[in-house]
Amino acid sequence: MSAKVFVDTNLLVYAHDIDAGQKRQRAQEILLRLRQERAGAVSLQVLQEFYVTVTRKLASPLPKDVARAIVEDFAYWCVETTPEEIKRAFRIEDEAKISFWDALFIAAAIKSGANRIYSEDLNPGQTIAGIRIENPFALP
Repeated sequence: MSAKVFVDTNLLVYAHDIDAGQKRQRAQEILLRLRQERAGAVSLQVLQEFYVTVTRKLASPLPKDVARAIVEDFAYWCVETTPEEIKRAFRIEDEAKISFWDALFIAAAIKSGANRIYSEDLNPGQTIAGIRIENPFALP
C-alpha cells in the first residue's frame, strides 16, 4: 500500500466540473489511482468546501443529490477534525506563517498519516510540518 496523499478541495472539484477541460481528466486519473491504491485522504473541511463549490459556484453546478452522493462516496477517505487538530493548527499557523484554514487542513493531513498533499493553492515543493506540498497538475 502506498503512503497516504491528502487531497485538497480543488482536485475533487475539477474531477466533477464538466467545464474544467484537461484538469478534469487529470483530476479523475489521480483520484482513480489513489482509490485503487487506497492512498487518498480528505478532511471534513474539504468535503464541505467541495459541496458548496460544486452546487453553488461552478458555471455548470451539480444537482445537490449528485453532489451529496459524491460526498458520501469520499466519506471513507475522511479524517475527523477534533480539538487536537485545532490546537495543532494553531502551532502550524504560527510556525509556517499561513492562514488558520490552511493550517487546519495540514493538521488533518498529519492525522491521516499522509506524507504529501496534492493542492493547487499551497506552494508546491514546500514542506510544512513534515508534509510535502505537490501541485498535482504539474506532476508527470
